[in-house]
Amino acid sequence: MQFDPNELEHTAVYKLLTGAIIPRPIGWISSVSENGINNLAPFSYFNAVGDDPPHVMFSTGRGNDTNKDTLNNVLATKQFVVNMVTEELTEQMNATAQAVHSDIDEFELAGVTAIKSDKVKPMRVKESPISFECELVHHYFLEDHKHGGACVIIGRIVMMHFDDAVLLDNHKINLQNYKPVSRLAGSGYAKMGEIFSVKRN
Repeated sequence: MQFDPNELEHTAVYKLLTGAIIPRPIGWISSVSENGINNLAPFSYFNAVGDDPPHVMFSTGRGNDTNKDTLNNVLATKQFVVNMVTEELTEQMNATAQAVHSDIDEFELAGVTAIKSDKVKPMRVKESPISFECELVHHYFLEDHKHGGACVIIGRIVMMHFDDAVLLDNHKINLQNYKPVSRLAGSGYAKMGEIFSVKRN
């Protein structure tokens, strides 16, 4: 079966896309408003885009042509932090996925600890074993949309934070201790499963 996305309902496109492109890492993005209100929200349209220099991207939807607080904050301050989500933080992450008023501090809502970053204004999640402080370098609003579209944010990593417990020798990651969580479709999430290796030719 094949589908022309221009001929499908938006909900069908969303289900097909998020059900097929899995698993997706979760960028738990912390930002701060111009008034100093902390914001924390998860985004599964997220990934690394390069390492020379290191950059990450995330995309935020715009329901009813309205920006989410995260997008407004990042466009205003040009900074954000990516906090990686682990098994132990899944419930707290999920608490920050709900839509709340912009004057609500989601760090407090989720019961996680806000700690100062080194080079950017947005706070980091203390409980997250890996965080990336980022500065905005580019944003792009998707064109020709019917339901508000989305905005792609690309940020340059200016500081990395790794808990010693998730590090091995030679800058490798200890997946046994890291225990990252990824996004599937609907309410589904995934833990690390069986790992196998394939040597490059």
